[in-house]
This record gives sequence, C-alpha cells and structure tokens, in this order.
Amino acid sequence: MDKSDIPAYEQVKAFIKSHISSGQWKPRDPVPSESALSQQFGVARMTVNRALRELAAEGLVTRIQGSGTRVAELHRISSRLSIRDIHEEVAERGHIHTSRVLLVAKEKAPVGLAKILGLRTGGKVFHSVLIHLENGVPIQHEDRYVNPAAAPGYLTVDFTQTTPTHHLLECAPLTSASYAIEACLPSAEQAKQLEVTPHEPCLAMTRRTVSGAHVASLARLLYPGSRYSIAGQY
Repeated sequence: MDKSDIPAYEQVKAFIKSHISSGQWKPRDPVPSESALSQQFGVARMTVNRALRELAAEGLVTRIQGSGTRVAELHRISSRLSIRDIHEEVAERGHIHTSRVLLVAKEKAPVGLAKILGLRTGGKVFHSVLIHLENGVPIQHEDRYVNPAAAPGYLTVDFTQTTPTHHLLECAPLTSASYAIEACLPSAEQAKQLEVTPHEPCLAMTRRTVSGAHVASLARLLYPGSRYSIAGQY
C-alpha cells in the first residue's frame, strides 16, 4: 500500500508507535504537541487529536489536561492486556498446578528464530521446555524461546516454583502480543510427555510477546484437546 493511501491519523499513530517500540521515547517522555504534529504532517489538529485519543485508548500514551501527552508506563500498558498464567487458571478451578522442567538452556538462535526475536543470527537465546499439570494430569507442553535482553535472569529461575509466563510478566511487562491457534497431532515425544496417544488431537498456540523495545518471547503451547479449552482476552 502506498503511504498516501494510509489515513493521515494512522500515519501519525504509526510515527508515535515506532518511536515508542524502538525505545527512542521512554515511559513518561513527552509526545510532541498536537500543534507540532499537525505542522509536521500537514494535517488538521482534529486529525492528530484522533490519533492521540486512539493511542490513549490502546494504553500506549497518557493524556492529562494541562500537562500534554506522555508515553505510558509499561505496567499501565500491561494492565490493559490479559495473558493468562496457567498456574492461576488451575488455581481458579480449585485444583493444584505443578510443572516438570524438561529443559532450561542457553542456545544459539537460528536464522528464522533470530529474525522473530530481533536478534542477530547465532546470537544467544534462552530456551525452556516444561510440562504443566493439573492435579497430576499433563495439560500443557510449553516450548519457549526468550530474548535475553528482555529477561536477563531467566535461566536462574526455578520453574517448579513459578511459571515462565509469570516471570516474564513481572520482568518484561507487555506492550503487545500476537498469537495463532491451530489443530494438530503431537510428536511421539510430546505425546509421551503429555501422556496421550500420538493420535490425540491437540490445540497448538504460538504466541509472540513484546515488551517495550524488545520482542520478549516466542512460545508454542500444546494442549491435549480432550483436557483443555482455551479462553481469555488480549
């Protein structure tokens, strides 16, 4: 799409978002005034006002009468997004959550993964694989890659006592997330770890999270279809 085909208010939003996601504008930093943005983009102040109102509704900026517009703090942004911690889900049902840690390691990022996480090819990436259980029954296979810049202490965490999701929400608050869900069959190894047959239909969620200037993690969460249903909101 040609830039001229993009609505003016969307161009203003994209400009502001790019400065926030790149880290050039940090939490509490002032955003240029409506007047300055209006002159920069050659549009009416009403157009700029719409862009700022929508960004405020998305939790990316805060607007205070007489104080102008500022970049929102990460914890305020994350409160508008909801990614469920499986420990909390299980606890809400009155059941007991436990986990088996199969892998926690530092590895070299291959080309595809490096591109997704914004790393150089061969750069360091943290890798964890866990099985989550509800009352002793496996309900999720979690295979996660983490950007060390977003969670430098990741490898030292005891994931039998907390979950990767909980740790990342604490140290790398969300600014955005994307996900895809598909039906699939588990690999022979996954079936063994989940204690299901290789013919058990599963749900697979691939989830990418962003915290400030960094892509924080890429996770593939595999659920036996007969034991789990996915619900929640972003």
